[in-house]
Amino acid sequence: MKVAVVKENAPGERRVALVPETVPKLMAAGAEVVVQSGAGEAAWFPDSAYAEAGAAIITAEELYAGADVILTVTRPGLKAVPRLRAGQAVFGMLSTLTNPELARELAAAGITAVSLDGLPRTLSRAQPMDALSSQANVAGYKAVLVAANAYSRFFPMLMTAAGTARPAKLLVLGAGVAGLQAIGTARRLGAVVSGYDVRPASQGEVESLGATFIKLTSVESAAGEGGYARELTAEERQAQQEELTGHIARHDVVITTAQVPGRRPPLLVTDDALKAMSPGSVIVDMGASALGGNVTGSQPGETVVTGNGVRIIGADNLPATVPTASSNAYSRNISALLLHMTSDGVLTIDTNDEIQAGVVITHSGKVVNEAVARLLPAETLTKGGVADVSGTTD
Repeated sequence: MKVAVVKENAPGERRVALVPETVPKLMAAGAEVVVQSGAGEAAWFPDSAYAEAGAAIITAEELYAGADVILTVTRPGLKAVPRLRAGQAVFGMLSTLTNPELARELAAAGITAVSLDGLPRTLSRAQPMDALSSQANVAGYKAVLVAANAYSRFFPMLMTAAGTARPAKLLVLGAGVAGLQAIGTARRLGAVVSGYDVRPASQGEVESLGATFIKLTSVESAAGEGGYARELTAEERQAQQEELTGHIARHDVVITTAQVPGRRPPLLVTDDALKAMSPGSVIVDMGASALGGNVTGSQPGETVVTGNGVRIIGADNLPATVPTASSNAYSRNISALLLHMTSDGVLTIDTNDEIQAGVVITHSGKVVNEAVARLLPAETLTKGGVADVSGTTD
């Protein structure tokens, strides 16, 4: 089995799917590892480091022509899909719930698509493969540094000859992996931190980090499946936003982390909340995406300043700004998943396995992941909700 590592081409993407340290693990399992020249340079992993680890350095043309399994961080771009050939497998964060058309195209091309963002995160044996959590950890850490850099005052309380500076008041909305890391990092920088989540079980986790947990009386428990919060009803969202406004206004820095897989991120910071904040306040919206964000007016990859001087930072891909750390973690995740799906040196697809049922999106010309298949047009569906596009042409 020839496993290939591609050079990412998405704007601003600096991560690499496999780091040199992980190459010997795949080779020990019987794989031949090849790396596109320059694949790791943006994350400070030169070609020479891969060669020393036992990988062959090749061109992009050689990679697509000869690879059996292609490892990537983000989903293949428009130019990459036509270069893939039937029988190949692609592993990456393919985000097919938000782009089911990509799944249809890959299935039509005979590609086996494996998406790490479909991993069932509640399975203990899947934890070493959990790329969503590893990347969220990096993002939560970096979000606080971004906020501190943009904030015009100190985070900690400082007592100097020039007077005493009060600590910043920071609020984290969403206490998942990213939110908890943000809380811990902000506390280490000396801010006075509060956290909020619609899942009551989060209270103990927030308080264990030394932060204050905010309780809303307007929203009942919204614990959902797979460790995520469920989507709130329209009435619950309205009540949540109105009650949060008062809390948001009392903070200098707000970091939002709330996301619902495959759907628009919930709006948490409304226009009324922005108007109630003080000039110089900073918001880092980690939910910012093409689908929307947690903050009114936020734009992915951009900084917007409101009329009253509130800075909204649309932090859409923070892990890419810490490429060495995030690549190291992602490499361990993707290699653990690949080895789980490998038997006697060969990739083996078995959707009866709980892990594979979540991550295998397309195989043998079909969209085999039911959650993705439900998002495709009805005419492509066969019995059982699995999309059959084997006869589709573009």
